[in-house]
Amino acid sequence: MYLSAFIHRDALFEIAERWFCGRLDPGDARQLTELLISDGFVAAETIRSVARRLLTFLHGTPFSEERVRTKGELRDALCRGNGEHTQRAAELLARYQEKPDYYYREVPVNGVMCLDEAQRVCGMYRLKRPRRIAEKAQRKLARWLFAAVQTRARAMAETRARERGIPLVHLLTPLSEMSDEFIAAEEEIAREIRTGAFQFDRAALTIRDVAGIKLVGPDDALAELEVALHEVPSMRVVDRQAFEGRYRATSLVLEVPWDAEAVCRAYEEDRAWERYRGRGVDDACLRLGLAPLLAGAASTLTVEVMLTTFSDLVESELGRGLHEQRIIAQRDNREYTGYLPMNVEFLVEYLFAVAFSPKIELSGLPIKLWGRYLPDTLSSHIRRLYGLPDPDLLD
Repeated sequence: MYLSAFIHRDALFEIAERWFCGRLDPGDARQLTELLISDGFVAAETIRSVARRLLTFLHGTPFSEERVRTKGELRDALCRGNGEHTQRAAELLARYQEKPDYYYREVPVNGVMCLDEAQRVCGMYRLKRPRRIAEKAQRKLARWLFAAVQTRARAMAETRARERGIPLVHLLTPLSEMSDEFIAAEEEIAREIRTGAFQFDRAALTIRDVAGIKLVGPDDALAELEVALHEVPSMRVVDRQAFEGRYRATSLVLEVPWDAEAVCRAYEEDRAWERYRGRGVDDACLRLGLAPLLAGAASTLTVEVMLTTFSDLVESELGRGLHEQRIIAQRDNREYTGYLPMNVEFLVEYLFAVAFSPKIELSGLPIKLWGRYLPDTLSSHIRRLYGLPDPDLLD
């Protein structure tokens, strides 16, 4: 995975690539911990700065910020309305107020709501949670691996066709033989991964929406903001996508610089080292400040900015575009369900768990891409990172 919202994204990709190949370096756990501390803090400070700047341009009025940790807090705030919502939005809000527990209220969120003077939602910003990053990495790698496996399987079929002296289109292959070829191609790629001969495509595995901002306003104001963003010298729009299905929104991926001096100052003023205690790094090292952890950092990072109206925001949170139902659909409708993509998700989730745990040394990797595991394996090893025993009725 290549997380473009992280300033040490190259180093993180190299660690992940090694782990995918089953190779653990002695300093990996500590490097991951320090990387998640520095890159997480920089991403949070940068996204806060960008969100405040864009919200001020969009609304031109003062706003306050409120930390949110569950979707229920955001959805309760939406019920305050904003004076511009449609009849459809009003109906959705009424349904939510009637049966709030039906709407996944306890789903955890790592974000901040932005509220106008009437305490109505005018925007928000968030950093994607590690579990969602792992799932997205799994989907991206699954699509890429699926294409690679299909290419290998097709090559096997072409070889059989040549041996029989017929064009591939005239080759009739029993379903069982096609399945065997797919499995053989998958095993071939697994062997190449194990030996380090397989090359992971950084571009195909890039995730650009780890840091996200959502701006809420009328269509004309949002259009004006989008035009303005293309003219800001310090920001570069690197991707644009318009959603017109279950709800409307425009996604812009911005490449933005980050201010090292401001970030280091914020780390000191907020006594940020206190929040990183318990991650295995000495308190004395954390108190030295953020600067020692910034060596080799990229000068820019990416932020996804979603532009949406209040009614479309309600639709995405409570209606046809209900976010949690889309997540469930993504989990249930995977095109490629082999062991390779599942192990990618396990391994990425374990990678983040290591970075947040008190462990800064590992004796080995519990997940290999070419192995076979159940979710219980992952949860057991994550518990061990925190020194928690597995529940066992025999003990």
